Amino acid sequence: MIFVKHDKLKEGMRLAKPIYDKKGVLLYERDSKLTRQGIESVHNFGIIGLYILEPAEPVPPITEEDVEFEKFQMVSTFTIQDEWKSIREKGQAPATPTLVSQIIKRYGRLDHKLNFVQSLRSQEDKYYKHALNVAILCALITHKMNVKLSEQNDTVTAALVHDIGKLDTPQEIEIKTEGLSDADNEYISKYEALGFQFLDNVFDGTPSVKRLIMQAFRYRESFRKGNPDLNAKLSIGAKILTVADKFDSITAMNEHAEPTSEISAIRYLMDNPEIYDSTVTDALVDSINILVPGCTVELTNGDKGLVITENPRNVLKPVVLMFSDNSIIDLGQELIYGNLDIKDVMKTMDNRVAIDRSAMESGFGMVKADEPAAIDPDMLDFAAESSNA
Repeated sequence: MIFVKHDKLKEGMRLAKPIYDKKGVLLYERDSKLTRQGIESVHNFGIIGLYILEPAEPVPPITEEDVEFEKFQMVSTFTIQDEWKSIREKGQAPATPTLVSQIIKRYGRLDHKLNFVQSLRSQEDKYYKHALNVAILCALITHKMNVKLSEQNDTVTAALVHDIGKLDTPQEIEIKTEGLSDADNEYISKYEALGFQFLDNVFDGTPSVKRLIMQAFRYRESFRKGNPDLNAKLSIGAKILTVADKFDSITAMNEHAEPTSEISAIRYLMDNPEIYDSTVTDALVDSINILVPGCTVELTNGDKGLVITENPRNVLKPVVLMFSDNSIIDLGQELIYGNLDIKDVMKTMDNRVAIDRSAMESGFGMVKADEPAAIDPDMLDFAAESSNA
């Protein structure tokens, strides 16, 4: 699966993700081939780009939970849009408590990892979708960290409104496609900060919401300006918001850079513990699927392979079937494999891969029937073709 910007789309390309309207009605199904009319619709919708299946790539399987997740992303985006308008114009957020409750009910109590799927974004809805995704990540992380309900509620609420000021970012900065300058980022931060004034009356009864937003903002700004406040005393909510905000920002589609894969994003967070609290990052890793069985990966030595089983102690070091010689290596055995790591996934943005559990057990004899399991032989053929492409 690859990300293709709207101006690079071509007829015949296959959609990797469905497209819904604002009511959650399906407009384009997965595996639909783009037509000229479809490409024109993408331009009219203002969508930044699409996730496209590569020519030989099978359609990834999708669970009912995945379908509901993507629908919830779409429908809730318009709720946030209406809320931000109400906050800015009337100083009221009547639907926010209900949306917070829905997010916590759906994602703040899960007993399993979530397929965290990035949504399609346009110039008009990118901030709303970012806010929603950050809120969902905050719900997942707060649950994993056993944060008390009141703090979980405040953190998810803060995530939903933390970027409200960015709506005033000048259009000439919004539409840039070749990266942002330091001056551009300064402008964006200025409008982000100015937006906090809209929150004064709305959350006067819950001052902790604005407080944790301000903490996270000032902390992040200290690093951006090269004067890091390493002694900042952040609330747990601010730490969680900081991690969730960064993860979604760098893995989502945007005008300025190619999306970062989940594994690269996690590695970045882990490599910068002075900015991103390691306990929070660990909770994120325990909340979403990153390197699941069936992922095709490239290693730091240039070799390619297929993930067979996850390593619960270190997500970056799973058990891998090597394409070069069909050997199986456990990257967690550092005495044998040293610093050999996963460099990146070969197909980014979607970890839902077709696997055959019984084949894994009989073919490799490595896992129990109730553990993450095996690779469909057809997937092995496709993975080998991909590695030689």
